[in-house]
This record gives sequence, C-alpha cells and structure tokens, in this order.
Amino acid sequence: MVLPDIRSANIADPEARLEEGCGLALAIGIEVVENFIVPIRDVRPGTLFGSGQIDRIKTACDKEEAELVIVDGALSAIQQRNLEEKIKRKVIDRTGLILEIFGERAATAEGRLQVELAHLDYQAGRLVRSWTHLERQRGGFGFLGGPGETQIEADRRMIRDRMARLRRELEQVRRTRALHRARRGRAPWPVIALVGYTNAGKSTLFNRITGAGVMAENLLFATLDPTMRGITLPGVEKAILSDTVGFISDLPTQLVAAFRATLEEVTGADVIVHVRDVSSPMTEMQKIEVEQVLADLDVNTDDEGALRIPVVEAWNKWDAVDEGRKEELLAIAEHSDIPVVPISALTGYGVEDLQRRVADILTASSRVHLFNLPIGDGQRIAWLHAHGEVLSETTVDGEEGSPELAIEVRLDPREYGKFLSL
Repeated sequence: MVLPDIRSANIADPEARLEEGCGLALAIGIEVVENFIVPIRDVRPGTLFGSGQIDRIKTACDKEEAELVIVDGALSAIQQRNLEEKIKRKVIDRTGLILEIFGERAATAEGRLQVELAHLDYQAGRLVRSWTHLERQRGGFGFLGGPGETQIEADRRMIRDRMARLRRELEQVRRTRALHRARRGRAPWPVIALVGYTNAGKSTLFNRITGAGVMAENLLFATLDPTMRGITLPGVEKAILSDTVGFISDLPTQLVAAFRATLEEVTGADVIVHVRDVSSPMTEMQKIEVEQVLADLDVNTDDEGALRIPVVEAWNKWDAVDEGRKEELLAIAEHSDIPVVPISALTGYGVEDLQRRVADILTASSRVHLFNLPIGDGQRIAWLHAHGEVLSETTVDGEEGSPELAIEVRLDPREYGKFLSL
C-alpha cells in the first residue's frame, strides 16, 4: 500500500489516511504486507512517481513477495500501465479498490446495477490507445469506405451500450423507490436516517435499536444497500429507521453519481442521526466529509443555510475514548448548535438517551387534544391509539345521555389534520 503525499493535494493527516487505505484493503480480504508514504513534489505525467520512488516500491515488492500494489490515490490509465510495466506487478488505485469492495458487498439488484455502472464508467477511461492488443481492426464491409472498426472502438461502443441500458434500469428503480417514498410520506410514520462516515458504527447502532441482523463488522463499507426497520420510540408509536451507505473521503466520482439514489432516502427523512466515531483521530475531517456530501445532495440546508431536516449527532465508540479526551469532547458538545449524545452502540451506553432525544424532536410540534367520541366509534378510537400518544381515557355522559369516551391524546399537526378528515 503506497500513499502518494502530493504537496499540492495538502493531505491533512497522511498517517491516518494511510491507515484508512489499509482498512479498505482489509475490507476485501487483502493482506497488506508493507505500507508507506511517498512524498511527491512534482507529479510525473507518465508514472506519478519519480524513478527512485518506483525503485523503492519495486524493492519492497520483491522483498515481501507482494503480488499487488495499491496506490491510495488517483492514477490515470497511462500511469497505471507504466507502473505495472516497471514494477512487474498488478497496480490498482483507490477508485479501483473501492469499486472492488462495492462489487463484492452489493446485495440487492439495485446495488449491483449501481456498482456495474460505476465500474464500466471507470473501465471506459482505462481503454487507452497504447493497449496494442485492442488496436486490431475488425473486418468492416467497406460500405462507407475507410478501415473497419478497431477492437478498442468496438469495446468502447459495447461499454456505452451497456451503460445506457443500466441507466435505463436504474431510472426504473429510482422511480419505484420514489413511489415507495411517497407512499411512506402518506403513512403517518416518521423516518429517521442514520448517516456517517464509513465504519462509524451505523449498522451496530441500527442492530442495537431494532434487534435486526444487519451485517455490522469493523470493516469499511460493511453496509452498501439501504436497510429499513420499524421501531417504537417514547411517545412515537412507530417510526422507520434507515441505515445508509457510509461516506468516505475522495469517493470516486463514478460512485458519487451511482449511489445518489441510495442516499436519496436521506432526503425524505424527518430526522437525521449523524453517527460519528469520536475515538478516531480523523473524526473532525470525517464530519466535514459527511456534511459536504449532505450539502451536495441538498439535504441539510435551505437557501439561507439553515437546517432543513433536524440533525442529532451520536458520538459513537465513547467507551474507546480516554477520560481526558471525554472532558474535551463534552466541553465541545456544550457549545454545539446541534444536539449531541455520547453513545456506545456496542455496549448500549447512551442509546436510550439518543432515542429520547430523537423522539423529542419528532414530537416537538405535537399538541395535546381532547376528543369526545361515541363509545361505538371503534374505528376512530383505534386510529388515535395507533397514530398518537393516548394520555387518558374517561367514559362520560354525552349531550343526549349516551355514553362517550373522553380521550386525551398527543398528536402532531399532520396527524391532527388526518384525524379531522376521517
């Protein structure tokens, strides 16, 4: 694993970035036998690295008998091919590695479509003219004159056709997802979206709250496809909890576009829970990355820059933070504009506090209403029990002497409007 520390790129913490790159490799079962940072003053167009640096990489490969070199950065097609020739080993860059992980992890039909589209987009740029075996001409009929189609042109055309077909299929998936979202919008249940940097502990928290068996491992990108479960919160009969794909710095542009549909679940949320790994030395950088992605999706701010969807920060892995650091973090939390709840999804510490905080946000606009309903009006009475928080029920005499049920119930404005229209 080689991290090119390019002076112009200004990587904030190269050591932490290198550790993250090794984590990406581990996530797909690659054993990293050597890793180091290579400072680069001037980028070489043909190889990225200088000749001495390439020799160092090759020597390390020979010593450790490594079969693969991962460059934790972006390589052009020419740079990748030239490095492979000089080092005599397979070379992949950060984008290629992340695509491999996504390809292995995607579980749903939509996820697989998105990964294949991103992979083809990436591969299209790898078909360079210097690959001579793709330069052979295919036999043209000569109707239009000139030479026949070259193999590389045929391959590009096949990739373009396949990408167009995938985009059509994905568009259909997006329409279906939008219909489901609209249907959920008509339902009375609020949606809570878990977002955060990859490996922050979203799936562990999701499992802790829902009791579900979603894959949750100490691996980058353990979750790719959105997962949803119904949950109960204090004062909220039912809510939908959504687990989403983790964010990462320098996410390949192909994947930003491909996974937009997955992240669109966040745009329909009533509350966003930003799960942060506060035990990581890169926690502030990770927070910035997540907020940038949300901003790109127009999720979290309106035209004035105000939060459009309420956000709660769940400071996860609190049990892995030392006491001195905890005091620093708590001081930061006191001055935060966003509600902060320290938690440990692994042990359960603080999770109930987090659920109460989310419930408070969801019920903030709720008001207590008193309805007198005929005892026989079972349908509307049941509706109030299902969609509100019933505080009291008392049997009273109605105006005409018939018994009625005086029911005191907390409803938010949306539910109240629906009840009046029943």
